[in-house]
Amino acid sequence: MIVVTGATGNVGRPLVQSLVAAGEDVLAVSRGAGIEGVRHHQADLTDPSTLAPALKGASAVFLLTSADYLGSGAAFGDLVDVVRAAGVPRVVLLSSQGVATGRHPGGFEEAVRNSGLEWTILQPGAFASNAFQWAPTISTTRTAAAPFGDVALPVVHPSDIADVAATTLRSTTHAGRTYVLTGPAAITPRQQVAAIGEALGEPVRFVELSREEAKAGMLQFMPEPIAETTLNVLGTPTPAEQSVSPDVESVLDRPARPFADWAQQNAVAFK
Repeated sequence: MIVVTGATGNVGRPLVQSLVAAGEDVLAVSRGAGIEGVRHHQADLTDPSTLAPALKGASAVFLLTSADYLGSGAAFGDLVDVVRAAGVPRVVLLSSQGVATGRHPGGFEEAVRNSGLEWTILQPGAFASNAFQWAPTISTTRTAAAPFGDVALPVVHPSDIADVAATTLRSTTHAGRTYVLTGPAAITPRQQVAAIGEALGEPVRFVELSREEAKAGMLQFMPEPIAETTLNVLGTPTPAEQSVSPDVESVLDRPARPFADWAQQNAVAFK
């Protein structure tokens, strides 16, 4: 059995679907409702004890560190202790490229590496699905607003992250490896909005926000330190953050999906 935490999120949902399609026995874990047709366990990772019952008999577990989790101040080592105590031999951690570039603290990666478990760490860059933030204004006024309109990052399709996670959860050959996951090319917010317009078949106007305007909006759904770090990445990315990683293609033996694919697949959200 493979346990997937964050099972209803942008990565967790396609990961569960990929594992089920491959014939794996999957237990989906989330704070709220589950996925139809898949066994579900309700847990909040900020209280690791709520995860423990889901781990009995598991061969691997997928762990993520969401913005909510990071903002909670929870001790990630406690969560790893629960996984180890349950006898789960393998863990795949969804981390962030920001750990590798020094933007985010790396204590949770260190806890996994020092756990004595068989581990694989995934470090994705910016998600293509962050573009969902534009859905309300694109659907109503065909406009999208963002800061740093001409700064390009190789945003990654969440389904590529999920496919890499599924591959590493199902095989021991990726043990001890850290993979940086990006899209196939850097793309600016302005270009992302244009790609959504192409998917819709009509133009979408891009409006550039100041850093201050963007931060005010972000503080409505994320802690201030994470908002500041996110804005730093978006506005002044390091060369590493702007570089395309080969890891998606090397693990999956196919190219990473471009942002245009994500826009086409999710066009209905912007109509």
